[in-house]
Amino acid sequence: MSSNSLVELDRLHLVHPVASYRGHERAGVRVLKSAKGATVTDATGHTMVDGFAGLWCVNVGYGVDSIVEAATRQMRELAYATGYFGLGSEPAIRLAAELADRAPGDLNHVYFTLGGSDAVDSTVRFVRYYQIARGRPEKDQFISVEQGYHGSSTVGAGLTALPAFHQGFGVPFHWQHKIPSHYAYRNPAGQDAASIIAASTAALRAKVEELGQDRVAAFYVEPIQGSGGVLVPPDGWVKAMRDLCRELDILFVADEVITGFGRTGPLFACSDEGIVPDLMTAAKGLTSGYVPMGAVFLSDHVYATIADGAGGSVIGHGYTYSAHPVSAAVGLEVLRLYEAGLLENGRKAGARLLAGLRALADHPLVGDVRGRGMLAAVELVTDKARKTPLPPAADPARRIFDRAWDNGLVIRAFGNGVLGYAPPLCCTDADIDAILERTRMTLDQTLEDPDVRAAMA
Repeated sequence: MSSNSLVELDRLHLVHPVASYRGHERAGVRVLKSAKGATVTDATGHTMVDGFAGLWCVNVGYGVDSIVEAATRQMRELAYATGYFGLGSEPAIRLAAELADRAPGDLNHVYFTLGGSDAVDSTVRFVRYYQIARGRPEKDQFISVEQGYHGSSTVGAGLTALPAFHQGFGVPFHWQHKIPSHYAYRNPAGQDAASIIAASTAALRAKVEELGQDRVAAFYVEPIQGSGGVLVPPDGWVKAMRDLCRELDILFVADEVITGFGRTGPLFACSDEGIVPDLMTAAKGLTSGYVPMGAVFLSDHVYATIADGAGGSVIGHGYTYSAHPVSAAVGLEVLRLYEAGLLENGRKAGARLLAGLRALADHPLVGDVRGRGMLAAVELVTDKARKTPLPPAADPARRIFDRAWDNGLVIRAFGNGVLGYAPPLCCTDADIDAILERTRMTLDQTLEDPDVRAAMA
């Protein structure tokens, strides 16, 4: 089938996620054809370095034969096994055990989902069940952080704090609340770590007092806010928020859908701060995007409270594809690859990436460079002293993405002029250098845009 035929079929039938439907119809789809390592090739033969690992997820890189073989073997032996009725499969049981062994602290119980959004939804149900089981049904209010992302399901979109996921959907719900982000580059408290931590802990404490400490069930946070613009908290911020939640008798839920599985360096970003959440979500890098799978990690005390509260009754939460054996087989092989050298390579590649991006700080458009490991962002401004964002007329989400694509680079171009990076952990020095060279080329071209020039005048 020709590429033109695919474009028309896509326009007529395929509904794309987080897209302007009419805008997409006008522009048409870009069809990806193949990929290997850290590069992807479209249907026209144009090859690019994938600086965003698909959607923060293809951590091991594309075209790894051992993953394909693991999935194929499992499909031939046992293509599906339900987790209902007390049934299970060896890959799912082994993957749960391996993950529990590597997770922080006492996160020893794993519930498998299809991805990140339904993992977050599952935590909401588990949190409510936990609070009711411990005799605190009035604890039904949830708090998350502005500019955070916790999926786009009906419930998770309300915990998400990005306007596009609320407009037209009737969310957030009345029981979902927000506190300001740590966003160091634009924090009213300044960029000093102690000031930011003090402001955030004060904001959480004030929100809890406003709602009533006896009403607040849980606090949700990403160790690094991904879709909000790769916002990296200062050292000690996550630990301070976790400690405050323990003091206030609030469950601390760490959303590691993006940061998990080597994205920031260690297997889980919570390890950077030495914290143990009450619940933790993961997805994306769990299977490196090869097949759908997510996970909820429950601590011993959360699991025991739910189990004891149910007694002999069933706990009515489940998905048809939970603990899917093929996804679990892939997860086991991906985990092996991480520990066979990919985590270490990711740390080295991440250091090279961040050093190279920080070397762009002298560019007239670069206001801030931030990141950790293989997760980074460059924030563009038209006035460095005033931190003036790119003008809306510059249409950075479309124009910069298109320009980088033409230059042989896939990045995330946010609407506020932030460029996001999350390359595969398998990147070679040459891959990283190509990302940096093509980024500078894209910035130089953007600097010549008339609307950008006018804003800088």
